[in-house]
Amino acid sequence: MKISVFGTGYVGLVTAACFAELGHEVLGADVDEGKILRLEKGEIPIYEPGLEEIVKRNMKERRLRFTTDTVSAVSFGELLFVAVGTPPTDTGEPDMRYVHAVADTIGENLAEDRRIVIMKSTVPVGISPQVRDRIAAKLAARGFDGRTTGGKKMDFEVVSNPEFLKEGDAIKDFMYPDRIVVGVVAPWAREVMADLYAPFVKSGHKILMMDPASAEMAKYAANTFLAARISLMNQLAGIAEVLGADIEQVRQALASDQRIGKHFLYPGVGYGGSCFPKDVTALAATAKKAGVDHSLIAAIEEVNAAQKARFAKKALEALGSARGKKLAVWGLAFKPKTDDMRQAPSVEIIEAFLSAGATVTAYDPVAHAEARKAFGDRIAYAEDMYLALDGAEALVVITEWAQFREPDFQKIGARMARKLIVDGRNIYDPEHMRELGFTYVSIGRPTIG
Repeated sequence: MKISVFGTGYVGLVTAACFAELGHEVLGADVDEGKILRLEKGEIPIYEPGLEEIVKRNMKERRLRFTTDTVSAVSFGELLFVAVGTPPTDTGEPDMRYVHAVADTIGENLAEDRRIVIMKSTVPVGISPQVRDRIAAKLAARGFDGRTTGGKKMDFEVVSNPEFLKEGDAIKDFMYPDRIVVGVVAPWAREVMADLYAPFVKSGHKILMMDPASAEMAKYAANTFLAARISLMNQLAGIAEVLGADIEQVRQALASDQRIGKHFLYPGVGYGGSCFPKDVTALAATAKKAGVDHSLIAAIEEVNAAQKARFAKKALEALGSARGKKLAVWGLAFKPKTDDMRQAPSVEIIEAFLSAGATVTAYDPVAHAEARKAFGDRIAYAEDMYLALDGAEALVVITEWAQFREPDFQKIGARMARKLIVDGRNIYDPEHMRELGFTYVSIGRPTIG
């Protein structure tokens, strides 16, 4: 099939590259000229393991191209994927201006029959009919009645096909999905979507066909549910600290319960990124607008925000007086295997350190360039994880990159002014830290030293 993807951000670029990898002809369109110029040179504007190789290979084999000409993208694709951003507004609701702009472009230029507009962008529940009406209105303004023009049928449909990609594992998630959710009404569009995803079904992956509103709700529900588990574990960790329990042992007991399972049960500094914070607040805002009780959903983000502040306070209390003291920070991105700093817990935590008068030297394997947008030169950036430790009064672990899990503790202790580790991800064993002579502070577990 010929596929056009509007938006070459995280979701759009992964979607375009992976469909090309599956053999489709794909045109990625974006109004950002700088981004398209970089992509045409084979430069990837985001960090995602495996993505660069797929993009370069499919560009070389001419299955994948990029353009700023959104009009040509409308005529190119049999399937028109909308993967533009929907950032939160002041009310928490998604900003639909970019989706509307693409819809207008499609309505103003659609000239072929049987086109499917596929919403990959995370959009408010129930929005697909509105997008369809917007496109139809543009067609009507051109003199088309939405059905025929010059004897040619003008049949199009808007389908909801939310993404469930984890940053750092997006290629795997696309190629080997837990499920594919498709919200579709028209039988002919349903057949086309089934054909598009037939290779996944043959490989044993599940495709779930449903109405568009349910598909849109499924995206918000999944992220809200996972965010709720994180916030609940963080609140349980706070209770465990006060009552003298060990949250790691509690976690193991919970994970052994088949009704609960093991995923998203790790306490830490709170969640971040482009999805969980935005989607939780968006669902709460949508529910509020509809006059529906959403008190539990609202509490998820409240607990998450409190957790970031609570961890920063914990680290500063362990340090004592922070003024003039150096803190080493390991991990800046909101999670491992990405350079994404959107809503990263490190931002609020480091800001608290700076406000307390501390100096900060940070290390992250890939996120320094993005971190500079948040901090500029107010913190120092080490090119090596151990160089960040020189003269530090404390090491604060914020992101659980794999290389932080088994470090050389002898080298750590030798470089630091004080053997204090504040672990925001509970990646070290407290008893091992005791044996090595470190003061060790973690989440929901007794302090060592």
